[in-house]
Amino acid sequence: MGDLSKNIKKVLIVYLMLFICLISYFTYFVVAKGPGIAKSTYNKRLWAKRNEVLRGTIYDRKMNALTKSKKISTLNQKREYTGGAVFAHALGYVDPVYGITGLENKYDSQLMADNSLNFVQLWKNKGKNRKKVGNSLKTTLDSKIQKTAYNLLGNRKGAVVVLNPSTGEILAMVSKPSFNPNDLKKTWKSINTNPHRPLLNRAVSGLYPPGSSFKIITTASSLENISGIEQRTINDTGKLVLNRKYSLRNFGGHAYGVLNIDRAFTKSSNVFFGQMALELGNDKLRATAEKFMFNKDITGNGIVIDKSRFPELKSYEKGNIAQSGIGQASVLATPMEMAMVTSAIANEGVMMQPRIVDQILTYDGKPLSSVENKELTTAVSTDIADKIKGYMRNVVTSGTGRAAAVQGIEVAGKTGTADHGKKGTTPHSWFVGFAPYNKPTVALAVLVEDGGQGGIAAAQVASGVFKAALK
Repeated sequence: MGDLSKNIKKVLIVYLMLFICLISYFTYFVVAKGPGIAKSTYNKRLWAKRNEVLRGTIYDRKMNALTKSKKISTLNQKREYTGGAVFAHALGYVDPVYGITGLENKYDSQLMADNSLNFVQLWKNKGKNRKKVGNSLKTTLDSKIQKTAYNLLGNRKGAVVVLNPSTGEILAMVSKPSFNPNDLKKTWKSINTNPHRPLLNRAVSGLYPPGSSFKIITTASSLENISGIEQRTINDTGKLVLNRKYSLRNFGGHAYGVLNIDRAFTKSSNVFFGQMALELGNDKLRATAEKFMFNKDITGNGIVIDKSRFPELKSYEKGNIAQSGIGQASVLATPMEMAMVTSAIANEGVMMQPRIVDQILTYDGKPLSSVENKELTTAVSTDIADKIKGYMRNVVTSGTGRAAAVQGIEVAGKTGTADHGKKGTTPHSWFVGFAPYNKPTVALAVLVEDGGQGGIAAAQVASGVFKAALK
């Protein structure tokens, strides 16, 4: 009898343990996994709820409609993107088969919010059929700048990011190749198998060696850490000898002779900035890069930005340290990151949080809330920022960036010609800059994949974008 009693107790204990495990798993599932499943693009109940409400409109900064929604049936609607491929990466898309991305995803809860439940709307309708329409978004995008940047890139792969440096507002965000979100059903297979990856938003997720555009950061670090750097000169013979096997050379093999930091920046001397990187060392240069948000998660309103990377190198890695000073080695940056670096210089050293939304509106255009400007970090002092601004102005007036000039507008900038891939591959073309010089309202980064010299392809695109934005 005693053994039977013990066995019964053992069985009860096992059942009790199983019951506790079941309850624990159920609790974990509801608390931890439940919200994700509820918000999943594959949740049919959520799509039914989403389609019950006519989706709100997304506008540009001048209230031009970038989207339209039309009811097809009680639980079905059609979303139209008026700008097609031009705004595809900036807005994302919403589709019951292919999911929801970009801004559409970030502000999904607002765009599908039921305005008819608002007390004011209930009073206006006075018991009549309630109008179930979601909230709308007024973005910071400027359609004129967006279309200009898109057209200037032509058939080339690349990205253009245009910001207001003092507010962080995204005025344009273009990625190419693009796709038409109105034709997903017809084109989904082809865009998914396309080796050029049209679904990738290169502006925020494309990671590229920044090349000489990174010399902005090396200059900032040199001014901050090397005593008397502005009075120092070096003799640029065209190459910086690192050891018996390896030398760092200027683009095209040019020898610039006696250079100070201003002229080295204007001419984009690899020899000068490779030497500065060696003198700074990896720790100091990396610390400055991280002040400009390399190796850090950047929070952006309405967008997701991939982390740009600056390497941690050993002191004996002389070649890589020198290369890192000119934006090569394993330095990688998104066009958004480089636009933010430029914006910080234009904005007296203060980097603003990038944002693509200005206001949330009711379906009939009444403001519900506004997105405030937010400082992200102070990258450098005002004094250092002002010095670099002057160097960047010289790049456009007498240096490598003359193709970015616009008559009647004082443009400042920095070119970048970034090696990548196998030897002999055409380098990527970069231009980063801002205008007008004295009171900057526009900062940008242009990246043309395999575009060659930054002072040609990217600088020419930048000139056209500045003209559209400021003239």
